[in-house]
Amino acid sequence: MAVRRRFSSSGSEPDFDPDFGDRPLTEARHDIVIGRWQGVRDLLHATGDNWPLRTHRLRLLSHVAAGSTVAEAWRAAESDNPDAAVLRAATEVVRVFNQAIDAGRGAGVDRARIDVAVMACLSAADARPADPMPWVSLLTVARLYGEGVGRAELRDWWEELRRRDPYNIEAHVQLLRYHSARWHGTHGRMYDFARDAAGAAPAGSPLPVLVQIARVEEYRYVAAAARGRPVRGFDQHWHHELAVTEVRRTRERWLGGRTPGSPVAPEEVGELNYLAHAACYAGLPDEAREVFTLLGRRAARVPWSYTGDAAEQFKRWRRQTGATS
Repeated sequence: MAVRRRFSSSGSEPDFDPDFGDRPLTEARHDIVIGRWQGVRDLLHATGDNWPLRTHRLRLLSHVAAGSTVAEAWRAAESDNPDAAVLRAATEVVRVFNQAIDAGRGAGVDRARIDVAVMACLSAADARPADPMPWVSLLTVARLYGEGVGRAELRDWWEELRRRDPYNIEAHVQLLRYHSARWHGTHGRMYDFARDAAGAAPAGSPLPVLVQIARVEEYRYVAAAARGRPVRGFDQHWHHELAVTEVRRTRERWLGGRTPGSPVAPEEVGELNYLAHAACYAGLPDEAREVFTLLGRRAARVPWSYTGDAAEQFKRWRRQTGATS
């Protein structure tokens, strides 16, 4: 599944900071590592109702908290703090996913264990009714049910999320994956969801990049099934006419709608890496240069790691576009 290279090479090393430059988040994650929850409490209080930033921070906090008892310690010490309930629920979801990874693809996870995570999410939603994050967590864990979640229940969870934060990118990514062929849907269903969400998004929203995320998900599925063998008819996956058109459309609707000169927020970095990757593989150097210039050295391992060595690719493509920091 070799892809044609269209650009030439040089540039500085990519920065794979998992927090994407969010220094307060880095400090709070360090607190978890050393067994303290107070810094996490203060960070989430300061984040307030900035839902994109809050979702980004809680998602990364939950990943480090999953290997410790900090979420439980905070919940026990401040049982009336709704943020503690929200983090605890997100952490439970990460733990169930870790259990599924350890068991191996196709092994499944005990339904009762998934139910415990779901109940934690519903409890967190009751504790902090305005917060979209418990519903993001529910849409995430839904994938682990062997037969999926009933359509009515999944629709209810989705509508609860949309009532709180209709353009939440993380929730959309999780539901996109639910609808993918890797989980409980098909490529067609996944692309329909991505395109519908992209079409309904306001100018400046990152949601149009869902179409590029869907293209990566399809690539992962087909590549995994091929087990290293060439896939007939798949060589145009990244740069056929529709793929190229959709990269341009995402660039126009998302970047064209951003306030000129506005700094890139930490919660935008992951999705901008998807757009940079798509522009490179679609053979669109001008669009790729614009995204790389916004990103500077801020790199995310996904999606680059799906098509080769993440650091090598990010550095090579960035140099070849002639992007400036």
